[in-house]
Amino acid sequence: MRDIALIPKGGDTLFTTDSVDAEISLWTIFKGRVVFSDLKIANAFLTARKTKDQNNFSFLLRKKTPAAPRDTTQGRNYGEILNRLIETAFENVPDAVTFRNLLVTYESQNRNIRVNMPLLTIDDGDISSSLTVQTDSLINKLHVDGSINPDDYQLSANLYTTDTAGIRIPYIKEKYGAKLSFDSLKVSLTDKVYKRDRLTIKGEGQMNKLLVNHPKVADGDVEIDKGAIDYVVTIGENYYSLDTLSRVTVNKMVVYPQARLITKPSKRVALKVHSAQTEANDFFQSLPKGMFETLEGIKAKGYLTYKMNFYVDLAQIDSLKFDSDLEGKNFNVLEYGNTDLGRMNQPFEHTVYEYGKPLRTFIVGPQNPNFTPYNQISNYLKNSILTSEDYGFFKHKGFHEGAFRHSMITNLKEKNFTRGGSTISMQLVKNVFLTRKKTVARKVEEMLIVWLIENNRITSKQRMYEVYLNIIEWGPNVYGVKEASRFFFEKYPAELNLAESLFLTSIIPKPKAYRYSFDAYGNLRNRSRYFFKLISGIMLRRGLISREEYDNLYPHVNLAGRARDLIVTATPAPDTTAVDSLQIDLVTPIDLLD
Repeated sequence: MRDIALIPKGGDTLFTTDSVDAEISLWTIFKGRVVFSDLKIANAFLTARKTKDQNNFSFLLRKKTPAAPRDTTQGRNYGEILNRLIETAFENVPDAVTFRNLLVTYESQNRNIRVNMPLLTIDDGDISSSLTVQTDSLINKLHVDGSINPDDYQLSANLYTTDTAGIRIPYIKEKYGAKLSFDSLKVSLTDKVYKRDRLTIKGEGQMNKLLVNHPKVADGDVEIDKGAIDYVVTIGENYYSLDTLSRVTVNKMVVYPQARLITKPSKRVALKVHSAQTEANDFFQSLPKGMFETLEGIKAKGYLTYKMNFYVDLAQIDSLKFDSDLEGKNFNVLEYGNTDLGRMNQPFEHTVYEYGKPLRTFIVGPQNPNFTPYNQISNYLKNSILTSEDYGFFKHKGFHEGAFRHSMITNLKEKNFTRGGSTISMQLVKNVFLTRKKTVARKVEEMLIVWLIENNRITSKQRMYEVYLNIIEWGPNVYGVKEASRFFFEKYPAELNLAESLFLTSIIPKPKAYRYSFDAYGNLRNRSRYFFKLISGIMLRRGLISREEYDNLYPHVNLAGRARDLIVTATPAPDTTAVDSLQIDLVTPIDLLD
């Protein structure tokens, strides 16, 4: 066929080609369908245009008659659908294909896409092509090679570029505020089995020089030199799984993931991850660059293994299960990376950041007149903070799985991140070693640093708690226990009584909002009074205070100094709120969350 054109009535030309040469496989006609054995197309131009009022391609989209209502209680079997698509695609692959000079363009008010493919060939199963893809101002020059075996449903393809900027994914920046690129991509389908209404496919994938940039992931670029996956995926009616034979490689680290999603009668999610025993230096060198800047350059000996298990039925969220563990074998840190993880063992300089900018710098040690040693701080305050924030601090190794589990349950119920599960160790690491930015990288780095400090006993528990009490925020430009004692009560930390200690403990989550703990008459609001009763009751049961001290406790404090002046200057409204369940949950000590 020569000089073919497809022109919609009253519209712009959609498609033209100089020539189409086709040979039809005779045996396929007897099977009731037509498959080309050889297909050649030269100088083909597909130009799709869309304006505000019309386009030149919608006539191809036939109007379908309304389908009969689907039984939504059964759900769709996407395994069956995908199996049909795979079989149809493979069974219609010609033995030989030659496309020369193919140009595809799409033009609209918002998008301009241009794909120029000088040559595409399929010869005896071997695929080869080069193309240039331009999306608006972004240009990718790509090379594709691979192979296809229609009889066994096998396919492999390699996508790569010679551009030093890599292959950049368009519209990610515009839609998600992110940047995503990679140097090369290899994908394959090696096996397909459809049995008992479920499709299982096996294959491999590999991506080199992956770069991700998003403000919620990390402050800058996150890079993975080499990532690969051997996948075994099963899809059925209301069922999706990444099976046990799957394997993920990140640089030098190998991880075995298992995942399962069941959508009916209720949505259930299960995820298991365990890594192979990895040499310590290989483990740290495999961490994505840009996510663990504090640890970059760290050297260690021994081996590390990670395990994680997660399960939730969204119809019964309270049944959520979660456990996570990083195990070390003969593990020891030989050399710290960019940051000295032992800095808390000596006096050190601490900088406070607010909204990403340095606010104040001071020495945490005897050189600072506001520094207060551990044994000069009221036991009431030390015990009330431990009771409220993390009573198991001196026993655990930095993590409280029950608290983390409970925070996940709360966040799933609220469909938002409303609660964390941070221990004192995690709060301390966040303040001393990391920025306050809420990124995935910072949270994961925080957890890894906590594990290193706690499991290697880099800093003693008492010293960690001493540093914590001397650096945490307690009000507007008020940092550390001595400044807090002077600001609120004009006392020294050793002189604080039980009520004053409970008040200072109650404002730790939101220290700048301390004024809203009081009503217009200077009395503590309901939430603060509830906090006093809850924490003091727990302290009594644990033997941290006597019955007499508990009975004589009245939920009231007499502010002095600057704090009182600020309360008088900006008197809060009268207390008209009740203590609701959410307020109670927000002050529940993490040791009681289970």
